[in-house]
Amino acid sequence: MASPVQAKAEVCGLDEWARLTLAPFEPAPHHALLLDRLEGVAAGRIERLLVLMPPGSAKSTYCSVVLPPWWLLRFPRHSIIAACHTEALAHHFGRSARSLVAEHGSAAGLELARDDRAAGRWRTQSGGQYFAAGVRGPIVGRRADLVLIDDPIKSYAEAESQTLRDSLWHWFQADLLPRLKPRGRIVVVMTRWHEDDLGGRLLAGAEPWDVLRLPALAEVGDPLGRAPGEALWPGWEDAAVLARKRLAVGERVWSALFQQQPRPPHGTLFRPATIATLEQPPPGGAAVRAWDLAATEAGAGGDPDWTVGLKMMRGEDGRFCVLDVVRLRGGPLAVEQAIMVAAHADGAEVAVGLPQDPGQAGKQQVAYLSGRLAGWRVVASPESGSKLTRAGPVSAQTEAGLLTMVRGAWNPAFVDELRDFPHGRKDDQVDALARAFAMLTAASRGARRMQMNLVGR
Repeated sequence: MASPVQAKAEVCGLDEWARLTLAPFEPAPHHALLLDRLEGVAAGRIERLLVLMPPGSAKSTYCSVVLPPWWLLRFPRHSIIAACHTEALAHHFGRSARSLVAEHGSAAGLELARDDRAAGRWRTQSGGQYFAAGVRGPIVGRRADLVLIDDPIKSYAEAESQTLRDSLWHWFQADLLPRLKPRGRIVVVMTRWHEDDLGGRLLAGAEPWDVLRLPALAEVGDPLGRAPGEALWPGWEDAAVLARKRLAVGERVWSALFQQQPRPPHGTLFRPATIATLEQPPPGGAAVRAWDLAATEAGAGGDPDWTVGLKMMRGEDGRFCVLDVVRLRGGPLAVEQAIMVAAHADGAEVAVGLPQDPGQAGKQQVAYLSGRLAGWRVVASPESGSKLTRAGPVSAQTEAGLLTMVRGAWNPAFVDELRDFPHGRKDDQVDALARAFAMLTAASRGARRMQMNLVGR
């Protein structure tokens, strides 16, 4: 027969408990989905739950503050171990959960024990126990029916350390897992930092985990049914705010912390560390601006490609220098206007490189733009070979330290894309860079052939 506390808990679902304890705040759609998964853990349908959400999504409020008191309402004699990246954070969550018991528990039949009420270690009069610890901290002598691991990684520097990643993994395997009682359950809630972080190792392991991954901007097949590009919690941070944040943090950090898709620190082709940043363009010869065209509106959903116009020159010392990068997301008219504005700013001595799509439509587009650019030298050619093949020659220059760039606001996005190529989500700047390099080297070969012909005469 169920105890009175259990009977009361059975008529109070986790969603109802959350609304009661967090009033007047209402759970957002992603909170409702999270609460449903947590109820699945309580019901035994889910034994291992991995929650991956961006910073500021209130995942800790629901997992580490709201859940423990409700769990002890439903399972009065259970023991909970809650672990965070530091003992201080674990105690903070423990104190908040304890406050909910003190404020709302008595009405449901849940009371704190009088002799054990510390923030990181408290008991209920029904026999429930809560113990908070920092990851890698001592938990010997404790047993748990529920393990909560919330934010196990403290910082970027910690995530980048192989030693600390290994230490966290060994603590999880050797210290924490043996503390779990038979049929015990584990909830790991975190933001991804590194492809080899705790979440990455759990996903790559043999034990199956139920995964709730909710990126800041929706992707195809979103668990909430959002349209691609829609913000996770628009009432808190809408797409415009997230776009500014994305520019500020850079693509690698954005992909990991906000989209829950960490990428390696560098790709297989470019090493941006070899690219020197100059305060002024070097003395040199001809410059070109090469374009990679996309005709997708920014608001069309998802994460559309960029139209990119990259200006590059070859200096007197033989090195190549990226002078400027223009990026936009817009329809055909906006793209055309950007090309014209850049051409007039660069001057007629700067050649304009355009890709020519196959088919009649591609030829007509190039013919139209060439007509608008009367007075400029326009070089149009189809893309040939794979992206890796086209980028290979300029990557060799980068490896040799022969590629530089002028300091500008566009530098971080450019460097991020080079670093991630070919594994990154975008390669528009790489395509424009490869086209610009091909134009400059073709011009140099043409000049050398002309010089040889003159000498031969």
